[in-house]
Amino acid sequence: MHILNERQEALLKDERAMLNELRAVLLRFGATAEDDETLGRSIRQLDELFMLVVVGEFNAGKSALINALLGQRLLKEGVTPTTTRINVLRYGQNAEHQVVDEHQHILLFPVEMLSEISIVDTPGTNAIIRAHEVITAQFVPRSDLVLFVTSADRPFTESERAFLERIRDWGKKVVIVINKIDILQNDQELQEIEAFVLESARSLLGIHPHVFPVSARLALRAKQGEPSYWAESRFGALEQYIRDTLDESERLRLKLLNPLGVGTHLLGRYLGEVASRLDLLKADLDMLADVDAQLALYKEDMRREFALRLSDAEKVLFEMEQRGDDYLDETFRPARFLDLLNKDRIQREFALRVVDNAPQEIERRVNELIDWMVNADLRQWRAVTEHLAERRRAHQERIVGGAMVDGFHYDRERLMESVGREAQRVVESYDKAQEAEIIAEGARLAVAVSAAVEVGAIGLGTAITILATTLAADVTGVVLAGSVAILGLFIIPARRRRAKAALGAKVSALRESLLRALRTHFEREIERSVQRIYEAVAPYTRFVRAEHGKLLERQRELQQLKGELDRLRGRVMEI
Repeated sequence: MHILNERQEALLKDERAMLNELRAVLLRFGATAEDDETLGRSIRQLDELFMLVVVGEFNAGKSALINALLGQRLLKEGVTPTTTRINVLRYGQNAEHQVVDEHQHILLFPVEMLSEISIVDTPGTNAIIRAHEVITAQFVPRSDLVLFVTSADRPFTESERAFLERIRDWGKKVVIVINKIDILQNDQELQEIEAFVLESARSLLGIHPHVFPVSARLALRAKQGEPSYWAESRFGALEQYIRDTLDESERLRLKLLNPLGVGTHLLGRYLGEVASRLDLLKADLDMLADVDAQLALYKEDMRREFALRLSDAEKVLFEMEQRGDDYLDETFRPARFLDLLNKDRIQREFALRVVDNAPQEIERRVNELIDWMVNADLRQWRAVTEHLAERRRAHQERIVGGAMVDGFHYDRERLMESVGREAQRVVESYDKAQEAEIIAEGARLAVAVSAAVEVGAIGLGTAITILATTLAADVTGVVLAGSVAILGLFIIPARRRRAKAALGAKVSALRESLLRALRTHFEREIERSVQRIYEAVAPYTRFVRAEHGKLLERQRELQQLKGELDRLRGRVMEI
């Protein structure tokens, strides 16, 4: 490269610093080794000669075009794929062949044009050996200018369109050459082909590219002693473009734009990957929010249904209180004066006629409540499991960009699979009988603790029976307190009123104690059920939220770099 002025040196320094910063960011971001090397080569090329890369299908005449440009038959030509590797033509005082590797050779020739421009001959983009096309595609990012050669006998084929689209994505400046125009019958055919290629290229590239129809074969003959073919070859316009348009300033501009194009292309790809991941995580966040909403509704529905079911148990106690009032009305009469003196009999009758089967009925209602709760818990686990399964199916059906290999997709899939597997394990191993026993045991202990009853290993019904018979003893104790010798016509009604009031107070206290104990216990069970689901989902929830925040920061960083690259490109265009 020629010596640069102060402004150009500053621009070169800024660009190199910017691209190195981009490279570091992409490496932190998980860039592939291939992308890192591509960007690294582009940075190194800032200090190399201008590189003109010739691409196109095999038999389009790429080698013939280069020979015509250099005025000598330096490269082999043929109707079969003659170029099977990248050949970089550079200036050398003597012709020399250097082997870089099996895919790249350097050819040195004492040709003046090569002193300022390196020319690259590439394998055909439609060669039978697919590795040749891959080699060419990998070399394109290194080019400063691309000469895209198409043949007049089959202009702008589908494979050429596809390859030109890839070149466009790298942000390269492209000049299109229609070779072999000497096979055409007349100017009208040429004009039709030129118009077709120009319109096709314009619609594909989004710009109005330079198109040069030439005959490389006639141009080389003209340069090798048959000048009458020069005008017919129409090669002069292409050479004039290369000589005049690619002057020192233009070559510098293209040289600086080349790595910027590579950087912008990679940046765009990784921004697309970030957007794709954010979109994926948004769906995950929506799913987790839906799980939260489901669990909130689950708790709300459970509490509402629990209140209704608990009222059934409360009804049993109200009915017991009503039986107690009826019993006291029937028993506390002067005619039963002698019966009232028999405390044991009164207690037995009270337990038999008032308490009756209330403890068993309450236990039955509580057991029904427990079964309902266990089934609801299992249904909720199944709902979460199906939700996770649907999300995994949706993810598997979607193709997500895979440029970055920093473990995001692997970690996400592994965690989702782990959470789904855990949820499925819970569903498949859910022992309703065991769960019911755990809840029932907790309910029994809650009732026992609330009433300060020593229940040992007995069941819930027995615990309530103890409470109920204690109630019977308490009420009859109130009824029979004091001397019964003075019971008479006016005393017995007063005693009955006191007994009813005592019964109401005792049953109310029992009801409140029992319901409070059950309510506290079942509220704790509802929270336990929800918490188990949250704990199962928690690893994935933490991953999704952490990755979402990290990706937003990465997106901001990449977008900032994109803005800086765009501003730098503007400065380059002004030189």
